[in-house]
Amino acid sequence: MARTATLTYGDKKIELPVIEGSEGELGIDISQLRDKTGLITLDPGFGNTGSCASAITFIDGEKGILRYRGIPIEQLAEKSRFIETAWLLIFGRLPKKNEMTRFSDRLTDNAHLHESFRHHFEGFPVDAPPMAIMSAMLNTLACFHTEFLELEGDEAFEEATARLISKVRTIAAYSYRKTSGLPLVYPDPKLKYVANFLHMMFSEPYKQYICPPEIERALNMVLLLHADHEQNCSTSTVRIVGSSKANLFASVAAGNSALWGPLHGGANVAVLEMLEKIRRGGISAENYVKLAKDKNSGVRLMGFGHRVYKHFDPRAKILKSASDQVLALHGAKDPLVDIARRLEDLALNDSYFVDRKLYPNVDFYSGIIMKAIGIPVNMFTVMFAIGRMPGWIAQWKEQHNEHESRIARPRQVYTGPTLTDYIPIEQRT
Repeated sequence: MARTATLTYGDKKIELPVIEGSEGELGIDISQLRDKTGLITLDPGFGNTGSCASAITFIDGEKGILRYRGIPIEQLAEKSRFIETAWLLIFGRLPKKNEMTRFSDRLTDNAHLHESFRHHFEGFPVDAPPMAIMSAMLNTLACFHTEFLELEGDEAFEEATARLISKVRTIAAYSYRKTSGLPLVYPDPKLKYVANFLHMMFSEPYKQYICPPEIERALNMVLLLHADHEQNCSTSTVRIVGSSKANLFASVAAGNSALWGPLHGGANVAVLEMLEKIRRGGISAENYVKLAKDKNSGVRLMGFGHRVYKHFDPRAKILKSASDQVLALHGAKDPLVDIARRLEDLALNDSYFVDRKLYPNVDFYSGIIMKAIGIPVNMFTVMFAIGRMPGWIAQWKEQHNEHESRIARPRQVYTGPTLTDYIPIEQRT
C-alpha cells in the first residue's frame, strides 16, 4: 500500500504521496501542492527540498557514508582511478576493459586545444583569476565543437564527454601558465591523465617535469574524491541550466561559475588563508583554537565540519593518509603544514569540537596536498573543477535522459509593496 502524508490547512486536508528511495530515504511529493491548495513551500537554501530523483551518488551525512553508483568511496579510493570513476559516474557502471581502453584513448587524442585558443588566452590580463578564465574557456569550447551542441546517440555523447574531461585540465594548466607569465606547454600523449596535467603545469621548454608516483596517486585521489557530491550548489546549477535544454558546454560552464564562490569551491583556499594568517600573526595553534571556541572572537576554524556530514567526512579520512605520503616524500618542513597538523591534533582531542562533530573535512586535507605538490592557492578551485567535471556531466546526462523533465522555475513568497500608483517625477518629494 502506497504511503501518504496528510497536510491540513484551514478546513482543507490533502494527501501527499511519500516517495521512498533505494536506501530507504523518504520524501514527500509536493509537486501538486500549489494546484490543490494554492500554497507553496518556503525553504531558503533548499536544505529540506529534493530537486530531483537521482541514481548517481548516495550520501548519509549522519553515518559518514559516500557512494558512487552504490560503490563505497573507500573501495574506489583504494582500487580505482579518477578516469575509471568518471566513467562509472557518467555511464552508471564500471567500464569493461575495451571500454576503458577506448575512453582513455579518446582522452589522449583530445587533450590538445585548437591553436586558435592561444589568441583567447592572450586576451586575458596577466592577473586574471584562473576560475574566470576557466568559465570563459569552457563556454568557448562550444564554439570549436558545434557538432556536439545537439547530442544524439551514445557515441556522440561519449566523444563530447571525453573532450570536456580531457580539455578541462589543458585549459586549467594554460590558465596557470598564462597568469604566471610562462610559455604554454603542449600535452604529452605518452603520459596518463594526472601526470600529463602536471607536465603541462610545471614543465619548461628545456626541462620536462617528471611526476613522482606518490604525487600522481595523491592528485588522482583528490580528483576522484571530488568527482561528485550529490545536489550541491554547482551541481544544482548545472541541472537548473540544463533544464532549459542548454547544451552540455554551457551547463558545465555555469556549474564552474557557481563553484567559484568562496562558500563552495573556495573552502580549501580559506584553509590556506587561515594557516597563512596564523603564521604571519605569530599566533600559536593553541591560541587560535581558543579563539575559535570564543563566540565573540569572530574567528573560525576553517576546514572543520561540513554542512552534510554530521560525522567524519569519509573523504577526509582517505586524504589524510594521502597527505601523509606526500609530505613524507618531500621531507622538507613547511610551516603552514606544521600549523595544520597541530590544529588537527588539538581539535581532534578537544571535547568542544568532538562533541559538536567538527572534524577535519576534505577541504582541510586537499589544501595541504595541493600546496605540497606546488599548486598555487589561486588554482585550488580550478583543481576542484577538474575533479567535479565527471559529476556535472553525469548529472546533466541523467536529467537530459528524463523524458518528462521540466524547466526549473522556483516560486517565491513576495514581500514587497502592495499595489502602488505611479507618481510623476514633478510630484515626488
